[in-house]
Amino acid sequence: MVVGVVVVVESSVEGEEVSYDGRSLIINGQRKLLFSASIHYPRSTPEMWGSLIGKAKEGGIDVIQTYVFWNLHEPEKGQYDFSGRADIVRFIKEIQAHGLYASLRIGPFIEAEWNYGGLPFWLHDVPGIVYRCDNEPFKVHMQNFTTKIVNMMKSENLYASQGGPIILSQIENEYEMVEHAFHEKGPPYVRWAAQMAVALQTGVPWMMCKQYDAPDPVINTCNGMKCGVSFPGPNSPNKPWLWTENWTTWYRAYGKEPETRSAQDIAFQVALFVARNGTFVNYYMYHGGTNFGRTTSAFTTTSYYDDAPLDEYGFIRLPKWGHLKQLHEAIKSCSNPILFGTQFTLSLGQQQMGYIYQRNSGECAAFLVNQDDTKSVAVIFHNSSYELGPSSVNVKNNTRLITTGKKFNDSEMWQEFKDIIPTFADTSMRSKTLLEHVNTTKDMSDYLWYTF
Repeated sequence: MVVGVVVVVESSVEGEEVSYDGRSLIINGQRKLLFSASIHYPRSTPEMWGSLIGKAKEGGIDVIQTYVFWNLHEPEKGQYDFSGRADIVRFIKEIQAHGLYASLRIGPFIEAEWNYGGLPFWLHDVPGIVYRCDNEPFKVHMQNFTTKIVNMMKSENLYASQGGPIILSQIENEYEMVEHAFHEKGPPYVRWAAQMAVALQTGVPWMMCKQYDAPDPVINTCNGMKCGVSFPGPNSPNKPWLWTENWTTWYRAYGKEPETRSAQDIAFQVALFVARNGTFVNYYMYHGGTNFGRTTSAFTTTSYYDDAPLDEYGFIRLPKWGHLKQLHEAIKSCSNPILFGTQFTLSLGQQQMGYIYQRNSGECAAFLVNQDDTKSVAVIFHNSSYELGPSSVNVKNNTRLITTGKKFNDSEMWQEFKDIIPTFADTSMRSKTLLEHVNTTKDMSDYLWYTF
């Protein structure tokens, strides 16, 4: 399918309360049409953050979205690390310095092809714990960490209600996909998580992705490649259409052929989502980066979403980055009728449709859709003819726009990750029976040695 946009965005970070209605997020009393980019702070270095955020802004991005990585920040119970690549406050302030908004997906279970989905290993040893359900031991630790992150953001005045950039937060992550496995322990956990998050009083809305029964006032959102087609919409007419993960490619697994996604397909789904009432689209990932050390999940390569608009090293990938930049400009040029006009649909043929936004002033935005994947079609709209191509559009080139920023020709510029591999004589544990690997190593090493 190919969409034509017959096509005016204003973007400024304002320190005011954030709310929403059935059309969009509302910041400082103004409806907003926002494009967002997932950039994960621990998958790059602090020295890269400014460049990554700057290139995203140049590409028409309004919001930077990131997960919060619990096992990175609390590797041992009660012992926290917010230094170096884990310096989330510095990352959020870098977003603010570039004049962009921030979206914080606390989880604290995040998936994200990250080791244990972000859950710290020490939870494994908490008596009576069952993860991600109506289980008191888990809820205690989940609430403690969520509260710590929220209070840290508050102490640095980083929520929009305090003059900061954070306009949106997420609790839990794609829980509806596994909720049935917890039987009667699932639904009350969803309600508890929502109530717990809202009670933290951040002054900004909370969301749950892939959770159609997200309790009010939490917003349910869509994840996936085809939300322009598949998303049934929010569970209340008073909630906006938000897309938290528009997958720009697919992560790599060892032994599998690389998969990619064309810029045209991404753009089509974005345009169709906006046509259907969407006003917030986040690209996952806009920059994937690197899974350093032992942070990646099983079988996932260290290079993460290298085919995103910004590749693993932060270089611009063309045509994806440029194509989306042009899309953002086109859609934002007609943001007024999209945000404030009356929506109606118009049949333009057997497989052609128009999604129209019309203001009383006569200002109009029209998304003309051709669902025929075999041929181009000419349609008539407002007494003018428009040629809509078929949906089967392929990308024939995919290049990195590389410029030299710094030469690492000094050995002191490099760091090497070394896992601890002890010699048998230096080990402190002895057993005459086979030991269960993870319970023995506590996930501090990939190695457990045996001699026979």
